[in-house]
Amino acid sequence: MTKPIFIDGKLIEVEPGTTILQACEMAGAEIPRFCYHERLSIAGNCRMCLVEVEGIPKPIASCAMGVTDLPPNKDGAPRSVLTASPLVKAAREGVMEFLLINHPLDCPICDQGGECDLQDQAMAFGCGGSRFGENKRAVEEKYIGPLIKTFMNRCIHCTRCVRFMTEVAGVEELGAISRGEDMEITTYLDRGILSELSGNVNDLCPVGALTHRPWSYIARPWEMEKTESFDVMDALGSAIRVDSRGPSVMRVLPRNNDDVNEEWITDKTRYACDGLRTQRLDHPYVRDANGKLRPASWDEALAVVADKLSSTVPERIGVIAGDLCSAEEMYALKDLADRIGIASIDCRQDGAKLDPSLGRASYLFNSTIAGIDQADAILLVGANPRVEAAVLNARILTRWRQGGLTVGVIGEPTQLTYGYEHLGVGPQTLGDILAGKHAFAEVLKNAQRPMVIVGSGVAARADGQALLAQAAKLAAASVADKDVGDWNAFNVLHTAASRVAGLDLGLVPGKGGLDAAGMIAAANSGKLDVLYVLSADEIELPAKGKSFVVYQGHHGDRGAHRADVILPGAAYTEKSGTYVNTEGRAQLAVRCVFPPGDAKEDWAILRALSAKVGKTLPYDTLDALRSEMYKAAPLLARLNTVAPAPLAGIEALAKKNGAVDAEAFASPIRDFYLTNPIARASAVMAEMSALKKTLEAPHRLKAAE
Repeated sequence: MTKPIFIDGKLIEVEPGTTILQACEMAGAEIPRFCYHERLSIAGNCRMCLVEVEGIPKPIASCAMGVTDLPPNKDGAPRSVLTASPLVKAAREGVMEFLLINHPLDCPICDQGGECDLQDQAMAFGCGGSRFGENKRAVEEKYIGPLIKTFMNRCIHCTRCVRFMTEVAGVEELGAISRGEDMEITTYLDRGILSELSGNVNDLCPVGALTHRPWSYIARPWEMEKTESFDVMDALGSAIRVDSRGPSVMRVLPRNNDDVNEEWITDKTRYACDGLRTQRLDHPYVRDANGKLRPASWDEALAVVADKLSSTVPERIGVIAGDLCSAEEMYALKDLADRIGIASIDCRQDGAKLDPSLGRASYLFNSTIAGIDQADAILLVGANPRVEAAVLNARILTRWRQGGLTVGVIGEPTQLTYGYEHLGVGPQTLGDILAGKHAFAEVLKNAQRPMVIVGSGVAARADGQALLAQAAKLAAASVADKDVGDWNAFNVLHTAASRVAGLDLGLVPGKGGLDAAGMIAAANSGKLDVLYVLSADEIELPAKGKSFVVYQGHHGDRGAHRADVILPGAAYTEKSGTYVNTEGRAQLAVRCVFPPGDAKEDWAILRALSAKVGKTLPYDTLDALRSEMYKAAPLLARLNTVAPAPLAGIEALAKKNGAVDAEAFASPIRDFYLTNPIARASAVMAEMSALKKTLEAPHRLKAAE
């Protein structure tokens, strides 16, 4: 039942549980705040959001008072709230004066300058002077890790950072000690925070007490060009804003997207951008007769590759697409391979046993990321979302904190930031639950909206298809005979940004073709003469001399070291490309800067190569390519939407059989900070990886004992 309330003379109706601050915003009134944040619990300790309620003698904190908590007037009329009365103005000026008493007012050197809530609200709601003449409070700076730079003299004790680390990141390593003017925000153990989401506290800090250490004193906000794009460090497709100055990406910040990442991003997404400037491939290279790579012109490099492709029978050529490829270049790659007659093509460099011919539902996160908010039972099968999709893991934590969610894990025991039942380590437990021999089977049966989340490490096993089939059967059985609408409980949690688009486009072996592992084995045994690798750096390429390797990519990583010809491509910030996230949502990443040196966009390289081979691709522009791609995969044209996949895909997958190995499940990600060429080229990620190993070493030794 809604409740009426007057806001500055405007009558509105609000739902139960609405705070006065939220009601004021609904009515169009601007309410200043420091401690309040819509995704965090209410603290009510900055008092900046004071408003006047007629009939109550003193101002009240609008963030901590619910509309339903206000008693009606004696005549039964709704209460009236004033947001700009003289009493409110004087109260806010007083609060701001107190906040600035101990603030160092060092805006000219503060990295928060230009995007600081304290600056903005002091101008809008503060007074023109201060009556304070005593010495300011001094606080010792804290070490919170390589990512967060502290200036605790600026801290106003809003506790946003503390609440975020506890409630969203799930790492209770940040808190307040002492009382009154001696109160300090600090890490309890005086060490770097081990959280995959810690950088978000810098965005939450309203006063510059916490800033970004990697780009400290480097640039001002007004100096940078801001481009809205999407992340490729994992398969969630988080909405990001890329800030660049000249040819360089300076920083990456989150954008709000309630359906995917809310307003959080991982530390890898945020800080790996320095890897975009180092170890870059900016010139074509050809390996000479002495076995050394030498610079070459584009014409020469493309001519060498074209000669190899033309002189080799298609059956002895293989093509592998990597984890950071956009849909456009994968479509061009497949188009060229089809015209040449190459059947050995694969986008699953990890060997995942995902078959697009079964239907799209067989390889998607069908319940959707936002669907986690409705789940009441989650079974994680060989998945560790904390390192595979940290933002998704935070969403599970948020749902778990609300109560009514049971989480079960089959796989290696690990810290997931929320409570869970460890059910077992391998396929035996999955089979027992499917057969109804395990207690968790009853949990799934009684759940109204269950979710079965299968990790990409399970799909990459030799028995991956059989395990996926078991998970599909379990998911289908968990929603059988339930009125759940189009709820699909089967979910595959991918780790590669390119995987779903590659499967949508059919980048899997054709008739008689080899998969990625088969190509590598064939090359090492002399049965494959040419291997064309598009940004695939997570596999062991064939030994030198075993086959001719063409590497097209943007970093001098594993693939480039082995290559006989290197064709420098563009990173995700240097091209416009479509990426499809793990739930099947197509999103368009936008070019923010240009590729370095002679590097080119990947689709353009493939278009030029096709002309050299004599199999010219029928598009000269990116728009023309997309027009052809949309004909092949119409769902890629439906940007920022999730279309429920037909359940026939789950039914087809569930019918698959096969032997299952007893080996325990394991996450494919062993080091969260070093999962792709961009992250491995990042000095910041290398520092974080070293810190994590150092801090976890005592725990590993204790476990070994």
